[in-house]
Amino acid sequence: MIRNTIMRIFDATWPTIIISMVILISMRITYLLKYKKQIILYKELLSLLFIIYVLCLFYVVTFQDVSLGISNITPFTEIFRYDVGSKLFIKNVLGNVVLFLPYGFFASYYLKLEKPISIIYLSLLVSLTIESTQLLIGRVFDIDDIILNMIGGLIGFYLYHILTKINTILPPLLKKPMIYNIIMIALLVLALTYLIGFIEIGV
Repeated sequence: MIRNTIMRIFDATWPTIIISMVILISMRITYLLKYKKQIILYKELLSLLFIIYVLCLFYVVTFQDVSLGISNITPFTEIFRYDVGSKLFIKNVLGNVVLFLPYGFFASYYLKLEKPISIIYLSLLVSLTIESTQLLIGRVFDIDDIILNMIGGLIGFYLYHILTKINTILPPLLKKPMIYNIIMIALLVLALTYLIGFIEIGV
């Protein structure tokens, strides 16, 4: 289910992603070479992933069918509407949490956020902007989406800090950029083989 959802998003956004990647990668490489900056592969890949995430997020929250529903301004009305584990629960509840998990992680990584309240405010700002924009383009405003997005951002924040804590206890040998590069490449290969369908993870 997750794979099918991701593939549907990429099927609609791949032209935008490819054009954006060519523009940004060429400019980034030119910048690094011109100013003789060190290329740290895993950091560059993280930046690319963040950009791809933003492009996909833009598609998910704007280029969907016009909704025929009504706006919801009563907290938890939609959250408790679906049976736990049902397809609608996974799509509308877990989906909104997962949607903002990367945002919480990337925002914490780039801004080095230390307090949970920081990512809560940032997630609130972005999610409120998304919901308000959706209302203006023919979709509906849902306060529960904002709540779920904030939860997703908070999970991403804690994921970043868990990985940071793990990093602090690693031996110096495992903290070298080359090790991080290998791990990042391995994770990307694993993700691609899963999306293509060469391996099954059970979700």
